[in-house]
Formats: sequence, structure tokens, C-alpha cells
Amino acid sequence: MALVDIVSRRSRLDRQFDELRRREEAGQLKHVTGSRFVRKFINNRLAVIGLVVFTIILLASIFAPLLTPWDPTKINLRAINQPPSWEHWFGTDKTGRDVFARVLYGGRISILVGLGSALVSALIGVIIGCYAGYVGGWVDTVAMRVSEAIMAFPELILVLVLVSILGQSLFNIMAIFILGGWCGIYRLVRAQMLSLREEEYVQALRSFGLNRGLISFKHMLPNALGPVMVNITLSTAAFILQEAGLSFLGLGVPLNIPTWGNILNVAQDLTVLQNSWWLWLPVGIFISLFVLSVNFIGDGLRDASDPTQQG
Repeated sequence: MALVDIVSRRSRLDRQFDELRRREEAGQLKHVTGSRFVRKFINNRLAVIGLVVFTIILLASIFAPLLTPWDPTKINLRAINQPPSWEHWFGTDKTGRDVFARVLYGGRISILVGLGSALVSALIGVIIGCYAGYVGGWVDTVAMRVSEAIMAFPELILVLVLVSILGQSLFNIMAIFILGGWCGIYRLVRAQMLSLREEEYVQALRSFGLNRGLISFKHMLPNALGPVMVNITLSTAAFILQEAGLSFLGLGVPLNIPTWGNILNVAQDLTVLQNSWWLWLPVGIFISLFVLSVNFIGDGLRDASDPTQQG
């Protein structure tokens, strides 16, 4: 009975292969072209929506002078606290500044802080984690102890303490985020290197006498970049939220510089929350949309770079 099942199964497979061969010869099969990574990312609807929203907000911030004629820092006492209108799409604040212009120009600084800090953190973490994870020894021990010491402090408490010590400035905020942000990427890359260095191709490269730096950075690192890209997107969203939170408390970027957090700072007043919704709601929507879009992109990158996912 089992032999009959095997024969019938093989005959069914043979018929399927014959049908595929016939369709191939007739040119009826669609050949899949392009990158598998790109195809999987495009098939993720939320990731594509996130990429579109991210691109729109980023381009709107970059080309802000083309979208609004108003100066985000110019005070106009004749247009104080006006609601949204055709002249001022998002209304004006308590000093007559155009809120729409401040949101667009503020996006430049907030995105610079978030994305810039994430990229520099990733660069430092990748360099240290890649070399230390492959070489090991005292380099790995020192890097691990330093990262553990930094990560032992609650992140928000560490940021507040460093801001109080270093003071408020755009450079200080980014430096603080970088100081606390490289540790997670370092440990992630280190774990990847510890796994990859036992692979056969690494043993073969080592037997050829190649130096450690060439093996780790040129041949091993490309195989560990998938999780790093995901981590960069998540760090970007986290840093933007941290900057907004610190600026809301008055501890972030100086208030004279328009950022999303500084614009949201006015929401500390209960009267503003109740009567002047246009001062905080639009920028809150922008922050939420941007952070959600970055998280959706991160999820798409994670699924597209995961070889265990089918598709």
C-alpha cells in the first residue's frame, strides 16, 4: 500500500514538473526579477505606507521655504494666537509666529537630532562590535564593561543628568544620545560576529592569512547589517521622542530654536490645552505620524532581511 502511495505521489510530481516545463517553453511563466529584499519590503503594505509618510514629512521639512512664506522665528504682535485660516494654515502662537512654518522648520532639527544621532551611534557601535566580536580578548572585555556601565543607568535619568551637567544645545543633545545609543548596536553586532566567526568561510579566509580587519569588516559585516538597519530605524524614532520629551520639559534644544518638542512645550499650560488646540495638536500629529512611519519601515526591513521568513 505504501509503495502505491509513493508511486502515485511521484507520478503527480512528474505531471506538475511536465506542466511547468510546458509553460516555460511556451513563455507563460513570469520570471521574477529584482532583489528579493526589495520585493518583500514592497509586499509589506505598512512598510510602504510608512516609507511614503516618512518621505513626505522629510521632503516637506527640507523644502519648507517653498511651502510657506513665513519665518518661523519672526514675531508678529498683530497676529497673536489666531486660529487656523487660509493665511495661517495651523494658526499662530502667543507671539504671532506661524505654527505651520514652525512645524516644518522644526522638523529639520528634530529629524536631524533623531536620524543623525542614530546613524552616528550605529557607526560607532558597528565599528567596535564588529572588531571586538571577531577579535575578542581585552578589546572585547573593555568594550563590554563600558557598555554595561552605561546601560546600567536608566536611559531617561542618564539623559537628564547629562543635560543638567553639559547644558542645553543642539550639539550636547546629539552627543548625549550618541553616548547612550551606541551600546545596544554594539552588543547586537558583537552577537552576530560571535556567530559568524565560526562559519566555514571565515575559517577559510583565516587560513589564507588575511588580516583581522579585512575579514571582519569586508567579509563578515555585510552578513550582519540586516538587524543593524532595523535598529537604526527604531533608534531614530526613540531619539525623536526623547528630544520631544526633553524639550517639552524645557531641558532639550534651546527654546529659541524651533523643534517639534519646543513647539509642544506650550502644551504645559492648561488654558492652551483647552482653548488653543492648534498650538499643540498639529505638531503632535506630525510627531506621531513620523514615529509610526519609522517604526513601520523598521518592521518592513526586519521582515525583508530575515531569511527565515518565506516569500
